[in-house]
Amino acid sequence: MSGTGLDPISLEIAWNGLKSITDECFLTLMRSAFSTNVKERHDHSTAIADAKGRLIVQAEQSLPIHLASMGGLIRHIVERYGDSVAPGDMFIANDPHVAGGTHLPDINTAMPVFKEDRLIGFVANIVHHADVGGAAVGSMSGGMNEIYKEGLRIPIVRLYRKGVLQDDILRLLLLNMRLPDERRGDLNAQIAACKLGVTRLGHMLERFGADYVTQAFDEIVERTRMRMRSAIAGLPDGTYAFEDVMDDDGISTEDIRIKLEIRKRGDAITFDFTGTDPQVPGNFNLTMNGTQSAVCYSLKALLDPDVPNNHGVIESIVIVAPEGSIVNCVSPASVALRLNTCQRLVDVILGAFSEVLPERVIGAANGANTSAVFAGIDPRTAQQYVYLETLGGGMGARMTRDGKDGVQVHITNTSNLPVEAIEMEYPLRVEEYALVEDSGGAGTHRGGLGIRRTIRPIDHECEFNGVGERFRHAPWGILGGRPGMPGRFYLRDDQGREHTLPAKASGIRITPETAAVIETPGAGGYGEPKSRPVQLVEEDRSSGKFSEEYIRDAYGPAIA
Repeated sequence: MSGTGLDPISLEIAWNGLKSITDECFLTLMRSAFSTNVKERHDHSTAIADAKGRLIVQAEQSLPIHLASMGGLIRHIVERYGDSVAPGDMFIANDPHVAGGTHLPDINTAMPVFKEDRLIGFVANIVHHADVGGAAVGSMSGGMNEIYKEGLRIPIVRLYRKGVLQDDILRLLLLNMRLPDERRGDLNAQIAACKLGVTRLGHMLERFGADYVTQAFDEIVERTRMRMRSAIAGLPDGTYAFEDVMDDDGISTEDIRIKLEIRKRGDAITFDFTGTDPQVPGNFNLTMNGTQSAVCYSLKALLDPDVPNNHGVIESIVIVAPEGSIVNCVSPASVALRLNTCQRLVDVILGAFSEVLPERVIGAANGANTSAVFAGIDPRTAQQYVYLETLGGGMGARMTRDGKDGVQVHITNTSNLPVEAIEMEYPLRVEEYALVEDSGGAGTHRGGLGIRRTIRPIDHECEFNGVGERFRHAPWGILGGRPGMPGRFYLRDDQGREHTLPAKASGIRITPETAAVIETPGAGGYGEPKSRPVQLVEEDRSSGKFSEEYIRDAYGPAIA
């Protein structure tokens, strides 16, 4: 018997029941959403939290970046509304500074679950909306120097009050967002997923009772904490350090340093970011819950990938992040592109562990969340459109195998949008969708390759906004592996002439005579290139992914 009185079989039944609820809510949201960003790219998460705001279970396909933000929202609900929370309420928020969010396009909704008069917990979800207003189409452009420019800030408010939609709140939100019909469709999908989760958790309460469910909540968090502590204890005691730099903030700051010292004693571990640069004018700043998500993901991936994503992981670690730094910013810092910083935190953590866990770490991945927004008036319908996508790139090489090509890595879990979906939904032609030749760093095992997408507007002029990282500072290799190739943006006209764009490109006008080309970074290699087996070099040659010049330079004239 466990300390809560639940035997292992009963706990397993509860755990699988809760996972089933979040997974069903995830699929319901995906299948009923309007935007390609959700129905195709799956940029959303669903979860269940307890009455204290602790995250208990997150859907299997959810994004690790959303781990701390959904729990943060619910803790703010509990603190702000307390005993006034009622059955049928539904809360909505997105603000990172006052409502537990991470950036404004991620809109949270949460609904309480009661058993008679007893608050049991909350069902929550989060969706990245393709636009939430602000100075730039898509609400994700670089160069924004305060959060007020990034979109509509939503504090925690009731969208439903005791089961009744607050229509004035909804109208206020939609009036301040582009493509209000699409926004309404995605919000309705979130509402439906919340209501479904409440119904399903209600069925579980009817069957097993409130005590059983709340005991399961406590046991799940405690067992997760114990499991993570046990994994931490298996690490050798010591202090590990690493630092890396981000390219720039899109305004005035270059070579933004992220510095980390990890101190491990027994089953306790501290991640200390003292010495990291102050928050920057541009929108790459990270709130504390974003830093928590990045650290939790990294430690989980290294020590126990199968441990559940819940509050028990957060309780297992200590994070020191100086207030006002880029990893713990304060209002009114701009944060729209915070995921790039999260990705760099993961690289820094892996770098710090490279000496003590060489068999588990990987070379630096593409280290970015390369975003592209195309917006204009669709000549077929005379209606505005916004196509938003964040593109994957190379995954770092591992001790035993090459890195994967053209994938989302680490703390993101979204898909690349299919060409067919782009061309059906938008007046755009995808002329090329390919891997970038030679972009993976050489090594005993080579890094993954980046992605190239070439997109041209059809019969109209559109606007392009793009944000890239690892465009100047290449993804580093590990233990002798070579770095991957940086990313880049450029325009190509009908004569084949190229015009390089900045890594933080905003308000670029594109005509049908010009195509925008997005090349995402590759990834770093693992181990000395001279140790790469000849068979793998031959596979590189026959794959067409690498040029003869690359192979000769990386592996020597004897191989070539």
